[in-house]
Amino acid sequence: MRSYSLWLALALLGAFVLHAHAADVRGTVTYKGLPVPGASVTASRDGKTVTVATDASGAYAFTDLNDGSWTVSVEMFGFTTVQEQIDIRSDNTPHRWELSLLSLSDLEKHVHIASPAPQRATKPATQPAPPAGVSAASSVSGDSVRPDSAATFGAEPGLLVNGSVSNGATSSFRLPGSFGNNRSGGRRPYNFSLVAQEQNSALDARSYSLAGNEGAKPTYNNYTGAVTAGGPLRIPHVLHDGPYFFAQYTWHRVSTAATTSALVPTVAERAGDLSSHTTATGQPVAIYDPVTGQPYTNNKVPVTPQAQALLNLYPLPNVAGNRRYNFQLPLLSNSHIDAGNLHMDKSIDTKNQLRGYFNFSSTRTSGNNLFGFTDTERILGHNGNIDWLHSFNQRLRLDLAYDFSRLATTDTPYWQNRADISGSAGIQGNSRSPVDWGPPTLSFSGGSGIAALTDGITAHNRNETNKVSASLSWNHSGHNLAFGFDFRRQQFNYLAQANPRGTLTFTGNATSKSNVSGSGSDLAGFLIGVPDASEISFGNADKYLRQSVYNAYVNDDWRLSPEFSVNAGIRWEFGAPMTELKNRLVNLDLSNDFTAAAPVLGSAPAGSVTGQHYPDSLLRPYRLGLEPRIGFAWHPNTGGSLVVRGGYGINYDTSVYPSLYLQLAQQSPLSKSLNVQNSAACPLTLASAFNPCVLTTQNTFAVDPNLKIGSIQTWTLEVQRDLPWSLQWSASYLGNKGTHGMQKSYPNSYAPGAGNPCPSCPVGFAYISSGGNSTREAGKFQLRRRLRSGFAASVAYTFAKSIDNDAVLGGQNGGSATLPAAQNWRDLAAERGLSANDQRHLLSASVQYTTGMGIGGGSLLDGWRGALYKEWTALVTISAGSGLPVTPFTAALLGGTGAHGSVRPDLTGAPVYAAPAGLALNPAAFAAPASGQFGNARRNSITGPSQLSMDFFMSRTFRLRDHWNLDLQMKANNVLNHVAFGSYVANIQSTQFGLPTSPSNMRTLQMTARLRY
Repeated sequence: MRSYSLWLALALLGAFVLHAHAADVRGTVTYKGLPVPGASVTASRDGKTVTVATDASGAYAFTDLNDGSWTVSVEMFGFTTVQEQIDIRSDNTPHRWELSLLSLSDLEKHVHIASPAPQRATKPATQPAPPAGVSAASSVSGDSVRPDSAATFGAEPGLLVNGSVSNGATSSFRLPGSFGNNRSGGRRPYNFSLVAQEQNSALDARSYSLAGNEGAKPTYNNYTGAVTAGGPLRIPHVLHDGPYFFAQYTWHRVSTAATTSALVPTVAERAGDLSSHTTATGQPVAIYDPVTGQPYTNNKVPVTPQAQALLNLYPLPNVAGNRRYNFQLPLLSNSHIDAGNLHMDKSIDTKNQLRGYFNFSSTRTSGNNLFGFTDTERILGHNGNIDWLHSFNQRLRLDLAYDFSRLATTDTPYWQNRADISGSAGIQGNSRSPVDWGPPTLSFSGGSGIAALTDGITAHNRNETNKVSASLSWNHSGHNLAFGFDFRRQQFNYLAQANPRGTLTFTGNATSKSNVSGSGSDLAGFLIGVPDASEISFGNADKYLRQSVYNAYVNDDWRLSPEFSVNAGIRWEFGAPMTELKNRLVNLDLSNDFTAAAPVLGSAPAGSVTGQHYPDSLLRPYRLGLEPRIGFAWHPNTGGSLVVRGGYGINYDTSVYPSLYLQLAQQSPLSKSLNVQNSAACPLTLASAFNPCVLTTQNTFAVDPNLKIGSIQTWTLEVQRDLPWSLQWSASYLGNKGTHGMQKSYPNSYAPGAGNPCPSCPVGFAYISSGGNSTREAGKFQLRRRLRSGFAASVAYTFAKSIDNDAVLGGQNGGSATLPAAQNWRDLAAERGLSANDQRHLLSASVQYTTGMGIGGGSLLDGWRGALYKEWTALVTISAGSGLPVTPFTAALLGGTGAHGSVRPDLTGAPVYAAPAGLALNPAAFAAPASGQFGNARRNSITGPSQLSMDFFMSRTFRLRDHWNLDLQMKANNVLNHVAFGSYVANIQSTQFGLPTSPSNMRTLQMTARLRY
């Protein structure tokens, strides 16, 4: 039935696309990004003049303009008038007009004077430079550059990554502010609104259950409220000519529930009876005593006191008849958010203007996991800005700004100051501080599928950013030149341990026999108290990281002719390596062949192995971050609709350092840091798993001191043309090439089962280098039906392919702690494969209909019928795509390390997707590689589950009396209630191999009401 619904929707889409008559012109009018309702937009040509007004969202539409060149101007009392020549057939995208306020003296001059003579169209001088990383080509049109051009090179406008806050002004709940029509002829100079939003579990679908047991649906209610106000600030007898202001306060009370399914130990397994255990292919598992080398009778193993104490934290099964998932629980989370923001703008005189904002947000969240552990988090943040704009003349303008932001985060895990679980269980070697109390993390990767035991970590973090910036714009002889720079000083203050309770990994190797296929059980290893690997990192909890970031740019928006324009420039960006306030950083000083290693400290940055002297940051700076960019737009035919756009640019990623330095600040000898594999020389037990091993280095992390910053080159070409019946098509090509991507490997590691080729070499640490590269190419075709008679629609298809051998530029992960490690550290080229974000096919479509538009759409209806029927807007969006790649892996550890998940299997030649009933992948298609060998399966060689979603949106504005308006909205996410999975279980030795995981949210319904004045 769901597939029929999809095909019906696509068929309706095709009908709407073909049902069209003529072109239209659409756009929005904004002031500093806020919509301006009531502005007059006038189009004139050959003595004909057509005028429309912007609606509450600042949008306007001309529906009866003939093809050709029109002069369009935007007027609004209190704002400067802007004007531009627009070719109706070529200007295919909605135009955006950015207004700027007049000073008081200018307002007085314009009260009784007609609008000024048309001026030459230019980009507003106050336009901020956009962030780095956006292609210049996307910003240039054939006869003008759009005011929101992403090709201008300037400082990043947001500070959210560097110590700011996700607050009411920037979150997904942000409500747009607006400036009302300030004409003295009727409308009020002030505006305000009240917003109420509600979502109830009774209207939402039940969460998808991987265990197949629907269970009881939890109840919850989500509420959002907001109040906004804006206008001139006036206090009788005190302040007559105050600044314009916009203020907003939002209030959220959000609860969510998601069903989680897991596999937990049964009553028999808790007693040591593993007689029912089988392999992924359904064969009985042979379990061996690691001391005697003999199999356990009937697979019944002893249970150590430490294991018994941790077993008591697991819930008992509550789902019968499912050997892969025997436990299910609805997980509840609650979020309380209060946020507010204030924006103010004041024109001092004709040449000077001040503006600024202040935002704050307070978030309190709590959530439980399947063990019943409830962790809480508190986030408090605020940021502000003050901006001075000075006009030297009509062509030259200066903008100076200061920005400040601070973000404080406090994480409180369930067991903090509650109970010393590790100590009570007899587990030694991890942190005994009460704030770190709790169980160690247990990871079962050997095939049983038992859920990992885990809890959060205590953290008190404070981040802060101070930024100063300056920009200069100059319009001269067809050139719109922009110059600027900014400087940011960032603080990252942490009071948290990296891994204070430690992680114990069980792969089944301890209870296996090398010459017996399919032997060993990870659960058996846990019960008898023999981990296969341990990892821990704690010591100096306080870390005070500092970083300076610089950038400068110059850009020229050059309109050579009405048919050809160029946007070109260059940007220099430099993010200095980070330092620690007390010089408590540790890296490894390594020989070129990795045969020798010694810690090197920020307090004494001289390497004892190489004799090199390092900076206090321990990493050498990379100052060659030059980013040239160029974009063009070309009308081959002056009167035609054909437009060709293209561009090229380079962007550098200066945000790689925080995750690296957070780990460099938690290393031996300043902290206890270990990554140990169980062996005869270094035996591990549950009671003493966190002791140093003479065979492994006590540092778990190192970075190439000459690490280069990753960059990406992007090139694009687009061809666009109008078709009859208000249709428009475009075809585009996008390519990019990433260089110096981060790669993670374990030097001196070796294949499982092989002998150590260099027993005296340092091993057990992850090493980050910058030798990765990536390539992505994509082609996109789009067909759009512009709004006419109430209908608008679009459909787009993208075909793309992305390959890489790194873990950042290829789209996998930006945090070094979770980067996937290479299988063979001596052959990093073998890691080249499909990128984790390689979605080969993507089809997206949308259909919109607004009632009461056009003669055939009911525009002539009046009376109660017209009031009931008109101005309803319905929007349907559909997205369907192929799955993302998945990497198959085995349970084996890399030799000499505790790293798991990196060893890939061998391909057997059997079809991967010829899966037995109930599975999506064929277990017989993969096999563990022979002892001492790496697998030949490529990284990301499995195509994940396909994706499909359909959302529905409906809204209506009810125009009440005396300037009052009521907006009602209804949004249904996943309206088909179709489940889409994120990935598959890819551990070939797991009994859950081939099962889909990470189900999407099922249908949710959200209602919003907004009262505006």
